[in-house]
Amino acid sequence: MSIQPINSNSIPAIPKIDSTQKSSASSSTQEITKSFEDMLNNLNQSQQNSDNLVEQLARGEDVDLHTVMIALEENNVNFNVALGIRDKLVEAYREIMRMQV
Repeated sequence: MSIQPINSNSIPAIPKIDSTQKSSASSSTQEITKSFEDMLNNLNQSQQNSDNLVEQLARGEDVDLHTVMIALEENNVNFNVALGIRDKLVEAYREIMRMQV
């Protein structure tokens, strides 16, 4: 029985914003938006994969229990990372809104 490694591509790396870059705010915002959308799409794909494996196990199909548990844990980690990123974005937004102009 072989154990499949966790896919490292499930959460894409968020590009660093270099303060010395001469890019416009709009292009930086688009890059961050694209990265966040990719992360959410990968999270959705991970959720669907784990749901499918649980369904197959519940139907009595030939699915390795270890594969199901690894998929569930991988999805749990991905979800927690997405929540952490969301919380940081909301916190940054609130901090900007509190700034005096």
